Amino acid sequence: MALSRIWSAFIIIAIAVAGIKFMFADANRQIFTSMVIGKSGDSIKVKDMSINDADIQIHRALDSVSHFQKGGLTYKKAGDRIIALKAEKADGIIETCKTAVNICIGLIGIMTLFMGLMSVAEKAGGVRMLSRIIGPFFTKLFPGVPKDHPAHGHMMMNFSANLLGLDNAATPFGIKAMESLQELNPDKERASNAQIMFLCLHASGLTLIPVSIIALRAGAGAKSATDIFIPCMIATFAATVAAMLIVSLRQRINLLQPVIIAWIAGLSALIAGFVWYLTSLSKTNLEFFSGAFGNGLLLFIIFAIIAGAVYKKTDIFSSFIDGAKEGFNVAVRIIPYLVGMLVAISMLRTSGTFDFIIDGIKDLVAASGMDTRFVNGLPTALVKPFSGSAARGMMVDAMNAYGPDSFAGTLSCILQGSSDTTFYVVAVYFGAVGVKNVRYSIGSMLLADLVGIITSIILAYLFFGSAA
Repeated sequence: MALSRIWSAFIIIAIAVAGIKFMFADANRQIFTSMVIGKSGDSIKVKDMSINDADIQIHRALDSVSHFQKGGLTYKKAGDRIIALKAEKADGIIETCKTAVNICIGLIGIMTLFMGLMSVAEKAGGVRMLSRIIGPFFTKLFPGVPKDHPAHGHMMMNFSANLLGLDNAATPFGIKAMESLQELNPDKERASNAQIMFLCLHASGLTLIPVSIIALRAGAGAKSATDIFIPCMIATFAATVAAMLIVSLRQRINLLQPVIIAWIAGLSALIAGFVWYLTSLSKTNLEFFSGAFGNGLLLFIIFAIIAGAVYKKTDIFSSFIDGAKEGFNVAVRIIPYLVGMLVAISMLRTSGTFDFIIDGIKDLVAASGMDTRFVNGLPTALVKPFSGSAARGMMVDAMNAYGPDSFAGTLSCILQGSSDTTFYVVAVYFGAVGVKNVRYSIGSMLLADLVGIITSIILAYLFFGSAA
């Protein structure tokens, strides 16, 4: 019910905001058209004025150039009129439906490959071996999952892929984990405690090296593209710990058990040592390592699965095909869930609801007398729970508008790496197993996201407070 209410609220709010703008703002007469058939990047007219009514700077500029940009708008002459255009920030409903289907089509190959490899690993005994290794820790954190259950191995594969920034592998591993947990779920339409714990930890997005963010910063001309990886690592770690605490309180799991403390302390020490090693590398070596390590490890995992299957004399290709068929079916099965969620998010963006919220935060912060620099990076954080690609676009916009080494630019990068896309994760993972009642999972994820946002802002001031 929680997901149904949130989805309905998104649509109602978006249409209400658009209706108000249509009735009371002349510049938004095309808002309904944008919401339905608009395409990201298309130019839409927001202002039409006579030449005499135009700003003097705009009037003079258009005497010598064909178009002039000011305040996020592009001004052009049209006979005896001057029109102002702005670019669509998001696709409308029709294009979003196409995008959702294209995402799922893109997932088919990835899901087919990794579900096939997972099937090989299961039949060769690799998943069960991994389950025995991680079992002592996971049986305490997931008390509803029996010891040595394959779900432990599936979850560990997902967390490992997330940690290394291997998004392509993380999704199929995560869906396989949800399917394993669904086998233990007595109410197939209601999320189990184990599923909620797993998904909240997954959505916290713990990542060692934010490869894509580093690449985008390098492309934007940052002096040191890798200077945000330590703040990103700390922010995601804080969000992950927060997710664990929040869900443990709801499920009354005692985190002070010796096994849990030992595992968390050991993992924290391992991550700290890894970060220390990375900080000792030169910029060139770090950039090389960030790209080569994760991909190299992924190839090693594939090699280990196949080598283990050969040793166990498993029928490798038949096992792969069996799992690959399942991957194809899952990719198709999540289409309705993804279309529904992305359309609602698109309507919020095209209606201007996000802009209204961001402007309100700016005004509130300015009125309080606080430093307002962090507000320019907040659009990335506010959009991230809804859409990873939109948040990435916001991050790039911040770097383009303020500079990649500016405070807003670096903060937006840290915020981009501080969490995962909550609503996308809910739609895809719960949709894959047919769970309709997600209980308190969304609230827990958003609280963990908030911890990640606050931590990111604090870290930005600590590391980059002197940036303009």
